[in-house]
Order: sequence, then C-alpha cells, then structure tokens
Amino acid sequence: MLTESGELVVAAMHHKGQDVHDELTLSAGDTLLLQGPWEALDSAADDPDIMAVDNPDLVRRQAVPLGAGAKRAIGVLAAMVILLTTGLIPAPVVGVGAALAMVVLRVLSVDEAYRGISWTTVILVGGMMSLSAAMVASGAAQSLAEGLVALIGDAGPYALMAGLFAITAVLGQLISNTATALIVIPVGLSAAAQLDISAIPVLLAVAVFAAGALLTPVATPANLMVMEAAGYRFGDYWRLGLPLLLLYGVAGIFLVPVFFPF
Repeated sequence: MLTESGELVVAAMHHKGQDVHDELTLSAGDTLLLQGPWEALDSAADDPDIMAVDNPDLVRRQAVPLGAGAKRAIGVLAAMVILLTTGLIPAPVVGVGAALAMVVLRVLSVDEAYRGISWTTVILVGGMMSLSAAMVASGAAQSLAEGLVALIGDAGPYALMAGLFAITAVLGQLISNTATALIVIPVGLSAAAQLDISAIPVLLAVAVFAAGALLTPVATPANLMVMEAAGYRFGDYWRLGLPLLLLYGVAGIFLVPVFFPF
C-alpha cells in the first residue's frame, strides 16, 4: 500500500514479533518497511511520530556507488590509520584531526557530523573513565585484586585470566561492555602487579573478554538496537551468545599469552 503522501510504499509490516499480511491498525512499537525515493525517506525519518531504525543516510551509503566524497573519506581514513600505527602524533589528536578533515574536505556537513556522534556512548565512556579512576584512587581496585589473587592462590597467571574472564563475563551482560572493560582494567592491573607478571596480556585479554558481551540485549548497544526491529525476545540472545562468549574466553585465556607472554 501507499502512504498518505503517495511517495512511499509499505513493503512489509511487523506487529508484536510477527509479520502481518492483512489489514492492520498501527500502534506503538509496530515496524514498517518503507520503499521510495531518498527524499521521501529522509522526510519520513524526520517525522516525530516515526522512529527510523535504519537511518536513510546510512542505507544510502551502502546502496550508492563510491563517489568523489567517498574517495576523500578513504584517504582520510588511510592517513589516520598510518598515523595511529606509526605513533607520530598522539591518538586523540589524530582522531579529532580526522573528524575535522571530513568536514573541511566537505565529505560531511557540520550537521551530519553532529548526527553521527553517539552522545550516549560519549557520556557513558566519560562517566566510566571517572569511575575507573575513582576505583584506583579509593583502593577499591586494589582490594578486589587482592581478593582475586587470594582466591586463585598459587594457580598462576592462567587462573588469574580465568578469574578476570568470569568477572567480565558477568558484568558485561548487565551493563555496557565498554563500561565493563573500564571497571575491570584497574583490577587486572593491580592483580598483574601482585603476581609480578606483564600487564599487557592481561589488558588485551580483558578487551577480548569484554567483546564477548552477547548474552543479553543490554550488553552492547548493537544488540539493543536490533531487538525490536527484528522481533527478538530477551532470551533469544544467549543461544548464539553463549558459545561465542566461551570462544572469546578461550581466546583471551590461552591465545593472547601466546603472542604476548606473561
């Protein structure tokens, strides 16, 4: 069917987790798959009564062939990667410089750049960095590390990695995986110092463990974003998430030390 404007076609409808093929009175939470010109899709996405699951700008980037703007973007990306890998310029300066270059080279407008920023993530990471620093300053990280080291006893660094995996796996399913990593990092650093081992494999393992936050929809923003659109239930995530989480655990505990010894 056509929308009231006649510019868009309703290609599919989703109601309470089920595809609908008959007449339907729309209610909050229903999902529509719309097809039409880019201008009409942009207008629909700006409608206050509609929440766009897939932003037309993002879909357009996947559907439209590479143009002059894309080539400039690839050039900026390549320069950023080279500067980050060589360490010639501090990483924060490189990141901000690359973002500014996108605007200066007219790959993005200022408004598009602002819309591309996930302010929720920025605020969350900023808050968790403060919490991480507070854990170190207050001695909470040291106390947790001492308890973890006392629990594993003389079992060695692999037991420490397993303990960090258990902590990260539990916290990572309840809060953001980024926030989890920032909480566990000071604990891992203190525990590594007490066992007199290198902190590098411990930190890399924490990063791997945190990436395995796949058991619940609240574990990562991507999980939550697709839950309603795909009609998933809360319990659907652990079926694939559990084996993947265990795979991340094995990789972090046993594979990371192969490349970065204790």
